[in-house]
Amino acid sequence: MQAPPAAGEAVFQTFDAVAFAATTLVGAAIMLAGADPRLLLPLVIWFLSYLALMRWTVTRAGPAATASSDARSAVTGRVVDAYANIHSVKLFAHQDQELAYGREAIETSRQKFMQEMRIVTKMDIILTVLNGFLIVSVTAWAMWLWYSGQASVGAVAAAITLVLRLNNMTYWIMWATTNLVQNLGTVQEGMETITDPIRLTDSPNARQLALGAGKIEMIDVTHHYGRASGGLQNVSLTVRAGEKIGIVGRSGAGKSTLVKLMLRFYDCEGGKILFDGQDIAGVTQDSLRRHIGMVQQDSSLLHRSVRDNILYGRPNATEAEMIDAATRADAHAFILTLEDPEGRRGYDAHVGERGVKLSGGQRQRVALARVILKDAPILILDEATSALDSEAEMAIQNALFGVMQGKTVIAIAHRLSTIAAMDRIVVLDAGRIAEEGSHAQLIALGGLYATFWSHQSGGFIGLEQDALNQVGAK
Repeated sequence: MQAPPAAGEAVFQTFDAVAFAATTLVGAAIMLAGADPRLLLPLVIWFLSYLALMRWTVTRAGPAATASSDARSAVTGRVVDAYANIHSVKLFAHQDQELAYGREAIETSRQKFMQEMRIVTKMDIILTVLNGFLIVSVTAWAMWLWYSGQASVGAVAAAITLVLRLNNMTYWIMWATTNLVQNLGTVQEGMETITDPIRLTDSPNARQLALGAGKIEMIDVTHHYGRASGGLQNVSLTVRAGEKIGIVGRSGAGKSTLVKLMLRFYDCEGGKILFDGQDIAGVTQDSLRRHIGMVQQDSSLLHRSVRDNILYGRPNATEAEMIDAATRADAHAFILTLEDPEGRRGYDAHVGERGVKLSGGQRQRVALARVILKDAPILILDEATSALDSEAEMAIQNALFGVMQGKTVIAIAHRLSTIAAMDRIVVLDAGRIAEEGSHAQLIALGGLYATFWSHQSGGFIGLEQDALNQVGAK
């Protein structure tokens, strides 16, 4: 955002300041030479010194200005960080600590600004001395030439007028040149971001995904986020069309990685993923994601109306279809009670940045309504009911069971009761499939899933038994 205006300002400075300065200097030199060529000597000495000063200023003022700007940004960042987490600050009684933290940034900003101003002050003093030298030397020499009868009064007047004009112009040129360098630095920094290549792109011959029944195949899928470990290692999994599977495992087991690879937020480092026999690396990303509906654990909404957020799932849906989706998500009733500070009500009420004006459960239900309206053949649920109370969760679960009919469903959950009725449950451990089968089969197996289940009382996957024993001992 800063690069375009900086580029425009740089172009303006180039044509306005640099071109004007060059024209004025060349014109002054020609006029002085016409009056008396000897008057050019102090002008040449001054000009070379001025160039040296400009080079010294530019090489120091640019980095100093950048450092000062960064320090000011740090102050803003610390203030925003403290206010964004004001409940934590109050909860842990760290007001004084946050004040000290902010004061440290302010002091650093002050020091950086002082360093920048010292450079400007030195430049101003040296430039004043140089201009004084130019005025005194040219004026004195012109007067001496006139006194000795070697120059006319007109030549003296022209010489004095020109050097006074140069004196007034030099400060502006120095500032303009410094600003030019700073703007060029901003443009360069912006271009580093703009020209950074997008690495996850559609292949040149990418085609539209032609999804039929909705079968998903993962063949030796490996992904470590460019590291030596973590993520997934040689995972092979087939999800039959219309099958509903649950994915469970400890934190870091690879559940989220599996979903991100299916959505092609990342490309597999090894292996491939097929949708109805089509490698997702060979289809367009948009066509792939149009066939997938997903409800995440942390559902964020756009800073727009409730209607806009729900219709994001299918913009051409009718009002009746939108209301039906909200009703199935158990959201219609509370939506009708909404009113924002501008007086907009119901589906026209704005939800705030990331949906901040709604409770966590309300945001989740609006997000569910959006996915229900999208009606994609593949449904991914990532802790879809995690932000709901028990009563609302039951209502949403009933709605989801209706939505799941005829779809291929992959549900990630820590609360095992939410996926116990799935056709199949896959247990991930350390990036590999450790177990798979129905709830009853996995309980009978007595492995990881049975351990997770025994550690729950309708809650979340617990810690390993030794960890629990250690907590109990403490």
